[in-house]
Amino acid sequence: MPDLRFLLHGDESLINAELARLPAAKAASTVHHTDKAISMDEKPAQAMRRGKGSSVWNAVEAIKEGAATAAVSAGNTGALMAISKLVLRMAAGVSRPAIVASWPTLNGVTAVLDVGANVECDAEQLVEFAIMGAAFHHAVHGSVRPTVGVLNVGSEEEKGHDEVRGAHALLRATAFDLDYRGFVEGNDIAKGTVDVIVTDGFTGNIALKTAEGLARFFATELRATFTSGPLEMLGALLASGGLGRMRKRMDPGAVNGGPLLGLNGIVVKSHGSADAKSFASAIRVAADLARSDFAAEIDRNMQRLTATLSEVTAAEPAEGVAQ
Repeated sequence: MPDLRFLLHGDESLINAELARLPAAKAASTVHHTDKAISMDEKPAQAMRRGKGSSVWNAVEAIKEGAATAAVSAGNTGALMAISKLVLRMAAGVSRPAIVASWPTLNGVTAVLDVGANVECDAEQLVEFAIMGAAFHHAVHGSVRPTVGVLNVGSEEEKGHDEVRGAHALLRATAFDLDYRGFVEGNDIAKGTVDVIVTDGFTGNIALKTAEGLARFFATELRATFTSGPLEMLGALLASGGLGRMRKRMDPGAVNGGPLLGLNGIVVKSHGSADAKSFASAIRVAADLARSDFAAEIDRNMQRLTATLSEVTAAEPAEGVAQ
């Protein structure tokens, strides 16, 4: 990414010590000193009250001021979300931000959202997630007309609670710039049945954490199996090429970087435990979004959603009017 420049917010002495080892990075960077930081266990409300002047706040504010195109942080997720929403505000028509995760699947990468920002969502918010997720997948993963599904307990029309059925009806009724495929189930995530899977943050976060736990479980079991004896170790040696490709495919760092969608600006959350390679993936996500017409695509589809909701409201009988 040779065309990028970096504004680095934090302790100047610590940052410069790292940049001294990386001449190319130093030449592309400007350091903005602050000794104020938000801890990983700080509550979002506290972060908003005392966060001004912190590294996270300054990075997000740089977007508002036009000094930066995007911000990337591996810090406190709740604080980053709260500060970003306060400083940048929501995009026109979007009611809540959502966190999107890029999920390795049998068919490439599926975007799943929300994965933690909104525990409860109504039908309209789920449709907003579909719009934002499709724009994200198009910009970052290159789909031409992203396929979208709503996560449900079954694929039948009558399944699920009112919110998912309402979102399903709206997505069917509106001509969005996406290919809506209806309901999908949990096993469709890893299959890569669709490009974008929409759900509330409660369900999405549980699914994400379950998948991460299973990946660690399988990795541990494979390691234990292939080191349990001489024959097993020989088998591991013979299969090392395939095992290496599998490990690379399942590496969460390769798809690190979850944008906070719906804001008036690009903010990307990296895993707190990300190494340099993983953090570079998050920067790449931010750069891809910045180079795309991501925001305009969301705006076009939000206008279509607003028009559909207005038509639905106009068609409903006024309260108290006899039919």
